[in-house]
Amino acid sequence: MLIRAENVSKIYEMGKVEIKALQNVNLDIEKGDFISLMGPSGAGKSTLLHIIGCLDNPTEGSVEIYGQKIQNMKDSQLSVFRNRHIGFIFQSFNLMSVLNVYENVEYPLMIRKKKVDKEKVFKTIESVGLLDYLKHRPDELSGGQRQRVAIARALVTDPDIILADEPTANLDSKTGEKIISLLLELNSIHNVTFLFSTHNDNVAKYAKRVIHILDGQLQQ
Repeated sequence: MLIRAENVSKIYEMGKVEIKALQNVNLDIEKGDFISLMGPSGAGKSTLLHIIGCLDNPTEGSVEIYGQKIQNMKDSQLSVFRNRHIGFIFQSFNLMSVLNVYENVEYPLMIRKKKVDKEKVFKTIESVGLLDYLKHRPDELSGGQRQRVAIARALVTDPDIILADEPTANLDSKTGEKIISLLLELNSIHNVTFLFSTHNDNVAKYAKRVIHILDGQLQQ
């Protein structure tokens, strides 16, 4: 089992009010899965992705990746673990505006404080069709191109898992389908495990497995 979430709950305190973002979530993910996490806004999709991706801790329950309980790790250990095993594709892209395409994709490798394999960066950018845009900054790219940069940045570290939060939300339907087709190709060729959130039926239909979430609970 690649990922196992057991009885995961997440409660946010807003003054005297408790918001139950997740309630007793149990989820197993196998290597090579291509899963859509589907639900309306506020259902808990992003919260679950952040917890599985080691960006947040559950209030209750546990998450194991490769048999390691991530909540038992120190922050420094989590940073290294994320960089080695997990790639993120954010809804808002989260690209660095002052860096060009090449530099944005290169950045996760630079964090490792080792010599960067420049050929690998070029090949990853080529895989998403952006070799002609190496020196372009994010504000010089279309939404679809920026999403491709985000995908390349997620892929360049050879992650086992890619988590994508509404990867097509800011794109037109045609571009969104191209992005999902690219993710499917990467899943098929490289056996990368994908978990992506969406509220769009036309996007979810591409998943090998669809998991529905509502009010912080998985719908069986």
